[in-house]
Amino acid sequence: MSYKITLLPGDGIGPEITTAMKKVVAATGVDIEFEELAAGEETIATDNTPLPDKVLESIKKNKVAIKGPITTPVGSGFRSVNVALRKKLDLYACLRPTKSIKGLKTPFKDIDLVIVRENTEDLYAGIERMINDDKAESIKIITRQASEKIAKFAFDYAKKYGRKKVTSVTKANIMKYTDGLFFEACREIAQRYPDIEYEERLIDAMSMQLVIKPNQYDVIVTENLYGDILSDLCAGLIGGLGVAPGANIGDDSAVFEPIHGSAPKHAGKQKVNPSALILSAALMFRHIGENDAANKVEDCVNRVISEGKTITYDLGGTATTQEMAEAIADKVKNR
Repeated sequence: MSYKITLLPGDGIGPEITTAMKKVVAATGVDIEFEELAAGEETIATDNTPLPDKVLESIKKNKVAIKGPITTPVGSGFRSVNVALRKKLDLYACLRPTKSIKGLKTPFKDIDLVIVRENTEDLYAGIERMINDDKAESIKIITRQASEKIAKFAFDYAKKYGRKKVTSVTKANIMKYTDGLFFEACREIAQRYPDIEYEERLIDAMSMQLVIKPNQYDVIVTENLYGDILSDLCAGLIGGLGVAPGANIGDDSAVFEPIHGSAPKHAGKQKVNPSALILSAALMFRHIGENDAANKVEDCVNRVISEGKTITYDLGGTATTQEMAEAIADKVKNR
């Protein structure tokens, strides 16, 4: 079977880790044709927007996309392309698995948990204004519909992959209406899945527990902002953002991307770790039903890292981005 998939290389380190990812994808032998399009800073000059309509049209047509990181200016400039993609395509579920890799220096072992983050509302809805020169306001939006939808996604994921527990996380003791509504929706959905344990945690306590006893957690479902923060925390448990993949999934389309940013100061140096985007490609393979390819990619990334011979500087090695990708691709071909 052949697949046509939209590819957005991104900016900063995006193009070089995209090249690395393509090498590994090609090594699987799965027939994939990438439809490559630009988005981000470079398209502002050519299209007067960081997210051209042709990008959205391509993803809607192909149903699946994979992208490198795209720079989001801090405090000024255009809004995040990532957030815009999620909203315009209704990619309501952000899936961020966290799984230990042998050989990485971390005090935590056998981590295997998944963050399921609501992707379309909360403070990321972007409803904010200046009240006066000294006061700004941002409005937090939580709806029952979106909360039930992400809760159902989390429980369906748990059921599909044999997970035993779903933990819902908010700050409902303080934000009683918004976060209280999220908890209420999760409880309603949990009743439909009697074979899966359900529990609730507050975000501050959860942050502490994840660095004390992370192995007690399985699937964590939460709102947009909390999920963004917790997924970075969880990446730290297994060695950092360089090995943290991600997926944004809706009813009609899915976009796969690493959690980390575009790191423009490292652009063009061929020194960054390509694993997060390569592992995001494994999530993509699993999404399209190519489970054997997904297993190969995940296994071979783990093997290259655990061997420690051809790894990038952040993992303690001296390999370039492409050298590490080639080592992974060689193992995929020979697996």
